[in-house]
Amino acid sequence: MNKRNYQNEMDSIIAQNQKDGIIPSLLLHSCCAPCSSYVLEYLSEYFSITVLYYNPNISPKEEYLHRLKEEKRLISEMKFKNPVSVLDCDYNADEFFNASKGYEQEPEGGKRCEKCFDLRLDFTAKTAKEKSFDYFATTLTISPLKNAPLINGVGEKFGEKYNVKYLCSDFKKKEGYKRSIVLSKEYNLYRQNYCGCIFSKVESKNR
Repeated sequence: MNKRNYQNEMDSIIAQNQKDGIIPSLLLHSCCAPCSSYVLEYLSEYFSITVLYYNPNISPKEEYLHRLKEEKRLISEMKFKNPVSVLDCDYNADEFFNASKGYEQEPEGGKRCEKCFDLRLDFTAKTAKEKSFDYFATTLTISPLKNAPLINGVGEKFGEKYNVKYLCSDFKKKEGYKRSIVLSKEYNLYRQNYCGCIFSKVESKNR
C-alpha cells in the first residue's frame, strides 16, 4: 500500500480552488500560537480562515488562557492576504478528562492522545458543519512529535460523520516546523514545554 503524501493532496486542492477562482472558508483548529504561525502564513494565501481555539485538554486554566491570549496576539500582529479571525470556546476541562478516562497512564503519543484528537476534531467538524464552512483542518500535524496519518485519519472520520470536507495536512513538510520556530522568535511567542494536558506536563517534568 502506497504511503499517502498529504502535502501533495493539499496542494492539489489548493490548485483546483485557484483554477476555479475560489477562496474557500476554512475552520482551522489550533492548539497554540507557535504551531499556528506557519500554518496561518501558508494557508491564508488560499483560504479565508477562522481559527477555532478548542482545547479542553490544556491544564491548568491559566495555561489555557495564556495560550489563547498569545493566539489572539499573533493574529492581530500578522499580516494576511485573506481574512483571519478567532473563535474561542468556553473552557471545560471535564470534557477532556471524561474522554481520556482509563487512559491516564498512557505515554505521550499513545491511546490517550488519540482520544484527545477525537474530542477536538469531532467538535471542529461539527462546528464547521453548523457554521457552513467549506473545509476544516488542524494545526496538529506540524509537530514532529505528532502522528500525521493518525490525525488525518481522525479528521477524515469526522468529516464523513458530519458531511464536511476535511483538509488533510502534514505541515512539517516544506520546512513548516522550522518556519514556525522562526516566526515564534519573530513575534516573541510563548513556547510551552509540554503538549497541554496535565499528564503530558508530568511526563515532561520527569524527562
